[in-house]
Amino acid sequence: MRNECLSWWRLSIRFPIELEESLLWKLEEFSINRIAFQASPDSLSDPILFVWLPEIDWGTSERDALTKALNDLSKPFLRDLGNPIWDRIEDEDWSQTWKAHWKPDPVGESLLILPAWMKVPISYSERIVLRIDPGCAFGTGSHPTTRLCLEALERTSLSGSKIADLGCGSGILGLAALLLGAEKVFAVDIDFLAVQATMRNFQMNGFQDDLKVALGSIEILESDLKGGKVDFLLCNILAPVIESCAPKFDNILKEGGIALLSGLLVGQSADLKKTFRGIGWEVLSQQSQGSWGLLEVRKC
Repeated sequence: MRNECLSWWRLSIRFPIELEESLLWKLEEFSINRIAFQASPDSLSDPILFVWLPEIDWGTSERDALTKALNDLSKPFLRDLGNPIWDRIEDEDWSQTWKAHWKPDPVGESLLILPAWMKVPISYSERIVLRIDPGCAFGTGSHPTTRLCLEALERTSLSGSKIADLGCGSGILGLAALLLGAEKVFAVDIDFLAVQATMRNFQMNGFQDDLKVALGSIEILESDLKGGKVDFLLCNILAPVIESCAPKFDNILKEGGIALLSGLLVGQSADLKKTFRGIGWEVLSQQSQGSWGLLEVRKC
């Protein structure tokens, strides 16, 4: 049946990459799922967010409210969004045109994040390919904390290891771990849609039998491990959540096991280091990208 809504508003707005996940969650609050990002891995320019909205539902006041809500997100980061551009589009098939804004995204020395429908470009044929469905609003690898985690995984010997992913989002970190040699991933997220996205992305890459994913937090991980423990723990979540869960990490991580802690601002790292040293763990390294940081800690 032909879509009766023949006209759309298309919002385009340039934004600092640090705001990617915040923008996604805010758009979800508005029940907006017709979105795309345009970014070039080789460019220093900020990416562009595109949003498609049915004209019949989005009058001037509704569009102004959305623009204000998005602008308010940037204030804690002391960064500004670009000027919003509203274009009225006649009968655009957004379900197909949004795909044109996605590009292959090389990460580190060997990884390539590739939208599910794309072929591997010849120039990236030697890279390890992570096929991701960018239609899910749970991380596509472009956020600095995700890239820090992916690069850290790339530098780590994962052969035959078991991985726990706390707050898995799209599942991109666990998927990368398997592609880099890990044996099994146990993943959890408190958002049911994130659990679905993780399952879909693992299936797309042929790893559904190597994944155990469930709705919940660290207690569910502990239950799924059935008394066993993992070699690596991935936590790309907010620093206060990491801190609150830290005392329970002993229950799921082996002696000598490594935890990669991201999702934190560089300014939050000192307190987090103090927390882990306080429970007898060793801080191995700290990495940063812009204002975002990653800590690598080891259970002693």
